[in-house]
Amino acid sequence: MEQLAGQVALVTGGARGQGRAHAVALAGAGATVMVCDIAAPLATVPYPLATPGDLDETVRIIGDAGGRASAAIADVRDSAAVTELTDRIVAEHGRLDILVANAGICVLGPVADLPDDAWHDTIETNLSGVFYCIRAALPHMTRQRYGRIVAISSGAGRGGMRNLGHYGASKWGLIGLVKTVALETATDGITANVICPATVATPMVLNDYSFRAFRPDVPHPTADDARERHERLSPMRVAWLQPEDVTRAVMYLVTDRGTTTGSVLEVNLGTSASRA
Repeated sequence: MEQLAGQVALVTGGARGQGRAHAVALAGAGATVMVCDIAAPLATVPYPLATPGDLDETVRIIGDAGGRASAAIADVRDSAAVTELTDRIVAEHGRLDILVANAGICVLGPVADLPDDAWHDTIETNLSGVFYCIRAALPHMTRQRYGRIVAISSGAGRGGMRNLGHYGASKWGLIGLVKTVALETATDGITANVICPATVATPMVLNDYSFRAFRPDVPHPTADDARERHERLSPMRVAWLQPEDVTRAVMYLVTDRGTTTGSVLEVNLGTSASRA
């Protein structure tokens, strides 16, 4: 059954990884999906970001499965571009029902050594970018008195982690932002929720930069070397989630009848069990 038939969704960071998985599932449930991504390198990010080809591939996968999708290159740090994209979606489709604010970057480094530009890019992408997207979507959702907002945070948004001060700050701030949106829209037919995944097996994690950061003791570390370190961090001794594990949480929240808002759903491999 197409639970989302007739609905329109926007997924940021949709070119690959979690964003692609979310977009594919939304389209599979009947939604018309717009995926956007910066699809370009950032000077402060030392691993490869998505490409326009990745963005096109997401659309192709959805189309081959019989779904409806289109793509746009957009930098969520650019509030004007985000507003223009959101307005275009509504002009073309008449509505915007679902926002999955997924775009994010993760660069490692201790606070004492963190350059200004790395801090700014992380906060602007992971936190301000979500704010710009939500702010652009809310007038449309409020007018139609229906909306589902899901922001992808992180386990780093629930507890401190070494070498992730800027990333953790952005993801903690995201939770406060979305909870506030939930309160402000509680009587407007809109829900706003956050998902905090543990480490997910996406290109943001499975890259040479990340492998070296987690296994500096190995000359040329591989995914298998990094897996050992990640497994030690998980009470379940599972190294990382698959994108589809997070997607199931997304689908739960976007198909909810409107009874859950302002919540934080942890998909955590047990990593939060020792926290209050």
